[in-house]
Amino acid sequence: MNHNDTHAITYEEGLATRKEVLGAAHVDRSLSQVSEFSRPIQELVTEYCWGAVWNREGLDRRSRSMINLAMLTALNRSHELAVHVKGAVTNGVTEQEIQEVLMQTAIYVGVPAALESFRVAEKVLSGMKVDTTS
Repeated sequence: MNHNDTHAITYEEGLATRKEVLGAAHVDRSLSQVSEFSRPIQELVTEYCWGAVWNREGLDRRSRSMINLAMLTALNRSHELAVHVKGAVTNGVTEQEIQEVLMQTAIYVGVPAALESFRVAEKVLSGMKVDTTS
């Protein structure tokens, strides 16, 4: 097996994981909108983030999701936070656990960042409830 084969395998594993966590429709939509300019970063994220790291055995997906919520709050990345709130629910993180993660960030990251994350998470969670009842 050569170097390119290894990258292709990790990419495919990452693509599968990305679709399992974020939903195939979301991933397919995101990848269909990729320009030639942004293609390299999407390939990197799919291979390394979703393929190499998310598939490691050291943490389960629930734990990784909760860590991501905290880190995205710390980085004040609302768009990515919204995506990962949905992924966290998919990975079995409860609404109460999301709330607790965001409460923890208020102390260690700062109240303004946590307030924004609460707004984002609440909007996403409310939308998911509407989606599941229709």
